[in-house]
Amino acid sequence: MGDHREAGDVNSNLLITFSTGDLQLDKAIRQWLTWDKNPKTKEQIENLLRNGKNKELRDRLCRRLTFGTAGLRSAMGAGFCYINDLTVIQSTQGMYKYLEKSFPDFKQRGFVVGYDTRGQITSSCSSLRLAKLTAAVLLAKGVPVYLFSRYVPTPFVPYAVKQLRAVAGVMITASHNRKEDNGYKVYWENGAQITSPHDKEILKCIEECVEPWNDSWNENLVESSPLMQDPLKEICASYMEDLKKICYHRELNTKSSLKFVHTSFHGVGHDYVQLAFQAFGFQPPIPVPEQKDPDPDFSTVKCPNPEEGESVLELSLRLAEKEGASVVLATDPDADRLAVAELQKNGRWKVFTGNELAALFGWWMFTCWKENCSKDADVKNVYMLATTVSSKILKAIAQKEGFHFEDTLPGFKSIGSRVKNLLDSGKEVLFAFEESIGFMCGTSVLDKDGVSAAVVIAEMAAYLDTKSQMLASQLTEIYKMYGYHISKTSYFLCYDPPTIKRIFERLRNFTSPNSYPAVCGTFSILDIRDVTTGYDSSQPNKKSVLPVSKNSQMITFTFQNGCVATLRTSGTEPKIKYYAEMCAPPEQSDTVFLEEDLQNLIDALIENFLEPSKNGLIWRSV
Repeated sequence: MGDHREAGDVNSNLLITFSTGDLQLDKAIRQWLTWDKNPKTKEQIENLLRNGKNKELRDRLCRRLTFGTAGLRSAMGAGFCYINDLTVIQSTQGMYKYLEKSFPDFKQRGFVVGYDTRGQITSSCSSLRLAKLTAAVLLAKGVPVYLFSRYVPTPFVPYAVKQLRAVAGVMITASHNRKEDNGYKVYWENGAQITSPHDKEILKCIEECVEPWNDSWNENLVESSPLMQDPLKEICASYMEDLKKICYHRELNTKSSLKFVHTSFHGVGHDYVQLAFQAFGFQPPIPVPEQKDPDPDFSTVKCPNPEEGESVLELSLRLAEKEGASVVLATDPDADRLAVAELQKNGRWKVFTGNELAALFGWWMFTCWKENCSKDADVKNVYMLATTVSSKILKAIAQKEGFHFEDTLPGFKSIGSRVKNLLDSGKEVLFAFEESIGFMCGTSVLDKDGVSAAVVIAEMAAYLDTKSQMLASQLTEIYKMYGYHISKTSYFLCYDPPTIKRIFERLRNFTSPNSYPAVCGTFSILDIRDVTTGYDSSQPNKKSVLPVSKNSQMITFTFQNGCVATLRTSGTEPKIKYYAEMCAPPEQSDTVFLEEDLQNLIDALIENFLEPSKNGLIWRSV
């Protein structure tokens, strides 16, 4: 306790001799107070102990972080289930132990560390500090570390892992989560996010070495170790060069008079999107001055998630009107996702959904491939992918054009590893996406990337402009050609895990034990797939083709009227999400009828299956 301030020393003996009457809790408190060298988080636990807040102490110290769809993610603050100096050191020690077992050449190949611009004064916790501690743990063990000298977009970490042939990498980020959160996102040697069984094995290794090793707190190693390298210049140059592989109309871009506004949502995106525009031959996009520079408080938006639409894009839309720009591009705080809005002829803005943007990207990437492929290229060798809760528009395009479409479990980690497998077996992957505005254009990065998506959509808009077309009118053309795909996605907040479990268990035992519903209101259900249990009524053996995912809830209903709806829990937030899509054949073009039918079905789904008032669910505030 020698590193504690004097005011604390008065109580330090009390803290050693305390007893809460709960042996497990007492042990956890002692461990925390012995191991934590961050005065602010240590003090948070001491104050709770002093004030007899045993329930909160139990919540903070008797649970551990687990890997969700995006690695570790939680609020910053004191406790074993929060993101802080100690839990990041423990996680990195576990990573070291697992990687040492997995790679004999670990100490030759090294490890990549990147970070965003998040921070919290009350716990003295910032992404930069957590990145330095991550590096320190590995440097102390003789592992070469590539630590970026400044903040980078999340996609730079998987890109660097592949480029530098490192065994793995970590990005310290909580992406678009609220400002209180941070996270630890892990990438494997293939440049994709880790998947099972690596996640479970790493967790096991973390649990085996929870006590910090001698030099794990020594962040001075970042300055002094000869094993430390800064990959920023090399990776940034190489990334921008690789980006040109998906630039098909550079000459046209240099002449385009179209103006773009870009907001980086108080995060990392500004400099990198400017460089990407330069690589494509564009004039730089106009930045939103109030949101251009990093701000861990995200002070101009109620939440730092561009997916929330017009309400959080207010500043960029007003700037675009003032500057005469017709397209707004918004990257989220770690620049791995992209929102797009376009000024319509009626003077209103259209904010595209992730599914609508995917229709545009899918059409564009395939059109560009067709125009530029060699004479002997085989369309059957071409693939596009989407997560299973995303629109099936790519499937419709694939069926008509002859390439392959595959769907995966939710989360880009499922897409990344599948894409790597396809590439290794000689296939060509043009595009992949998830509906929550995550896009992968080309395969330089095996994860979603808002920087490349921003410049690809700019090129698409500039090209369409030469044909007197807009993104929105092209979207209508795509639907006319391949069939209307109208989708709606939203969520309810639920902070009580037992309630969430009860909602899904009720659906699995609806009219009697082990029986799913046959109808939802007036809508007949054709098939049901439950990825949590591995059941799929549409398969001859009743087994789901997608891998079983026991740790999260997810049930998909296919209805008689052509609608597909999924209910699932979020891997990173306390949400129950619903996704519903009407997939119509090209000849069925009465969009008003399709939209009404979809809305009625969603209303029935919410009322009959989620029962928000009975279950105390909080509606998404729009």
